[in-house]
Amino acid sequence: MLKRIFFTLFTTSFSLALAETQLLKMPGATVEVFKHASDDDLRLYRLDPPGHDPKVDKTPAIVFFFGGGWNGGSPTQFEPQARYLAARGMVVFLSDYRTKKGHGTPPLNCVNDGKSAIRWVRKNAARLGVDPDKIAAGGGSAGGHVAATTGMCDGLEEEGEDLSISSRPGALVLFNPVYDNGPEGYGNDRVTKWFPAISPAHSITKDDPPTIVFLGTKDSLIPVATAEKFQADQKALGIRSDLHLYEGEPHGFFNLKVGKGKAQHFIDTVLKTDAFLSELGYLEGEPNKALLESMVDKGKK
Repeated sequence: MLKRIFFTLFTTSFSLALAETQLLKMPGATVEVFKHASDDDLRLYRLDPPGHDPKVDKTPAIVFFFGGGWNGGSPTQFEPQARYLAARGMVVFLSDYRTKKGHGTPPLNCVNDGKSAIRWVRKNAARLGVDPDKIAAGGGSAGGHVAATTGMCDGLEEEGEDLSISSRPGALVLFNPVYDNGPEGYGNDRVTKWFPAISPAHSITKDDPPTIVFLGTKDSLIPVATAEKFQADQKALGIRSDLHLYEGEPHGFFNLKVGKGKAQHFIDTVLKTDAFLSELGYLEGEPNKALLESMVDKGKK
């Protein structure tokens, strides 16, 4: 009996210790709890465009998911991109999701949470001043996988949610995404139970959203051939699929890395994202390269 009580106390304490999603300090962001799971509040950090009035506006939005191998990471990864897109006129969300390190959860729960985040934004669109028909998803590495699954993989929804509200975004912005989870792809041993349903590269259908992908040619996780096949498979079904390759660059090359000579890639990928979203009707007006350059300069000080 005492052993049973001890085991219960131990496992409960371990569970609570794992639930470590941190409430971040992000100047100018509004914090929204979109889900409670694994004894933890999962949050969206919202950045509104200048002068945004939710009572009258119906503004395109994008939800970003951080990378980290489904193991960890922080919503702050895409904060620079988020601030730029908010300044350009979008409502931008930086999303939490459960990870192995924080919650002891498998990749399936990362996908569950990504779908929950998109659904929550669409469900609350009127209150937030968001256009429910223009919600994009973006992310890098494992976060790119999460974003891609929301747009391409059927099922894998959190139990008990209102499935009459779609969790599918209208566009995908993917930075070195681990979107092929087959036997020769990334992380297959961790998703075998849900494969092939959890692998975007194995779930391409003609109703998938238009997609833009950024990849370095020296990425150790995603071969160029994988990205080229993904693009070809999408295009064969009539889906817009833009692929931008960066010669000699490794995984994560797109991040704003002050003092490491990568700032030009941060600027270039954001400007290409701007052009992609503008062509889809998510942004209007001219891109703001000066703003991106100012972000780089500010980071150097």
